[in-house]
Amino acid sequence: MRNFHNLELAAVSFCNALLLPLVQGSAHEGLQKARGQRSIGDGHERLSHQKRFDIQLHGLLLWASMGFLMPVGILAIRMSGRLARGSTQLKVFFYLHVVLQTLSLLLATAGAIMSLRNFENLFNNNHQRIGLALYIAIWAQAVMGTFRPQRGKKERSVWFLIHWILGTIVSLVGIINIYTGLNAYHKKTSKSIGLWNVLFTAEISFIGFFYLFQDKWEFLQKQGVILGEPEAMSPSDEQVVETQTQRQNPKELLAHPCTKQNALRNLFD
Repeated sequence: MRNFHNLELAAVSFCNALLLPLVQGSAHEGLQKARGQRSIGDGHERLSHQKRFDIQLHGLLLWASMGFLMPVGILAIRMSGRLARGSTQLKVFFYLHVVLQTLSLLLATAGAIMSLRNFENLFNNNHQRIGLALYIAIWAQAVMGTFRPQRGKKERSVWFLIHWILGTIVSLVGIINIYTGLNAYHKKTSKSIGLWNVLFTAEISFIGFFYLFQDKWEFLQKQGVILGEPEAMSPSDEQVVETQTQRQNPKELLAHPCTKQNALRNLFD
């Protein structure tokens, strides 16, 4: 009887020694799984150093592309509209626009390739969906800019309208997507993004203000000339003006009493 009892104790000890590690391992895995679910439930994930670096580099590339180079390139081509056709300054602003937009395209492409290789692209959030649409639109805009019709053709007006509308939409949506990317980074890492939001908003506000102000600068200068007092003419200048007036055709000096200065037909003179 005592021998049987000893055999029973030995069997129990053997079973405990065999099953205890399995039970402890299962419990440890269950605890880790619960912690992981709690972390995901809180909206934050534990990212490796490499994954965090990839996310930050992706954000930097897309900021440089759509948050800086693209708006500045649009500003450059906008400033060229006031310059004389064929002038050196016009060529400088045009090629500056081309270079900035090309760099923007290359950086955006690098960011897209990086996101496809290193990130989980489930396209289940607005940031990824908008980003995919932007990548397609950027390349479509580049192809349109390369194969633009020559001046004087009928297709030039339609091309310019589409190129202008698409470029404006891409720039505005790209800026919006930078904000959604900062928000996604905050959700993944719980890092504060308040400073980056303030800095990016200040940058875009400055570019937007300069975009609107440069269009009014020439108008402000003209206002100063119109409202300013005329310079006093010397006696010699008065004689020159009088001589030139006498040489003109007398018919050209006749006034039109029934014609208003702001009449519609004056617009076509």
